[in-house]
Amino acid sequence: MKKSDALPVMLIDDEEHIRVAASQALDLAGYQVHAFETADQALAKLDADWPGAIISDIRMPGTDGMQFLQQARSIDSDLPVILITGHGDVSMAVEAMRAGAYDFIEKPFAVEDLVDTVGRALDKRRLTMENRRLKNELAVQSKPGPRIIGNTPAVQRLRLTLGQIADTDADVLVNGETGTGKELVARALHENSRRRDRNFVAVNCGAVPEHLIESELFGHEKGAFTDARSRRIGKFEHANGGTLFLDEIESMPLKVQVHLLRVLQERAVERLGSNEVIPLDLRVVAASKVDLREAAARGEFREDLYYRLSVVMIDIPPLRERREDIPLLFQHFVLVAGARYQREPPPPHPDLLNRLMMEEWPGNVRELRNAAERYVLLGDSCGYDIEALLNGSADRPAMTLPEQVECFERGLIEQHLKANNGSIKATMEALGLPRKTLYDKMKKYGLERDDYK
Repeated sequence: MKKSDALPVMLIDDEEHIRVAASQALDLAGYQVHAFETADQALAKLDADWPGAIISDIRMPGTDGMQFLQQARSIDSDLPVILITGHGDVSMAVEAMRAGAYDFIEKPFAVEDLVDTVGRALDKRRLTMENRRLKNELAVQSKPGPRIIGNTPAVQRLRLTLGQIADTDADVLVNGETGTGKELVARALHENSRRRDRNFVAVNCGAVPEHLIESELFGHEKGAFTDARSRRIGKFEHANGGTLFLDEIESMPLKVQVHLLRVLQERAVERLGSNEVIPLDLRVVAASKVDLREAAARGEFREDLYYRLSVVMIDIPPLRERREDIPLLFQHFVLVAGARYQREPPPPHPDLLNRLMMEEWPGNVRELRNAAERYVLLGDSCGYDIEALLNGSADRPAMTLPEQVECFERGLIEQHLKANNGSIKATMEALGLPRKTLYDKMKKYGLERDDYK
């Protein structure tokens, strides 16, 4: 690893021999050490975007470790600050933990303990910064209505195209595999057009029985055919003034395609069994998961209808061709699912996000959204792993009795931390545990009080 790529660590201690020894140990561990004699020197270099961890002695001239902790947390409450304490400072260090310190180490300390604590603090900081970055990107891309989320060149071109054609009346053909978000694109076109206050009507052509599709699309009069007991307004008429979305249009029977072509050309519709011509002012967005040009060449789709629909063509890339967008999309779906199920899931770990980026995702964005919902519902603890998120199985590996006890214990501590807004005192009283025992168990299970405030 290049020195410039090493994770940064601030070390604050007024004793030179401790600065030298600790700096050497951290440097050998691969970290980029910034050593300071006083807390004020470190504070001058600190900001909310500092990506590393901080080690500070408690007893120092001028600004001491406790004061430094307060000022550092005022800059960023998520900064991991590790305090170095003498034998007489343990009670003060415990108080510092209550004030938000990440951990404390007693003097004299083994360098292995220091390096291990710093490694865990940096893991937490990396997770915090990654999720903060994803949330910031989501905030930038979020606005009322459907959102096309992603930063890859293909998605940027897609957003640019939608912006150019949204407020026009041009019919659009959207191409994309199952689950890529064709209806989302159609809704984005509608919501960003002058038709946004009128109906958006979606029809899945593959889901409507062949003998009913003409009635579904064009409507009928009472008595037009057997079982036509009353007048029915068709989808075209219902979408008048707005947008009609025809999904899976490749499934439409050829004889219905003839009727559809005429309606599109004349911008008027007649209900089945009626001679009344109803003028239409609407936009049609069609979507297909197959190449309609090739389908037309095989005689499976009318060529003239293909050209009528494809005034503007939009191709949505499959998820495997925009892998860099997966962390952002997954975070978005986790936030949406958390709000829907009224749960606060743990922030997705970078290791999980990296694994998600390696998958093929044959179901595309829809499959990723389902994985995010399972993550919110099942979590990533107590045996639930990436395979459960991907294949939908809620099964977990058989656990031994000690593993089941640990799982129960972890869940119970989490429950009380959440109920008490991260208060250590209230949690230890509710569980009947000494403070040190509670801290030890929280450390064992990787629980941080700040996550429950």
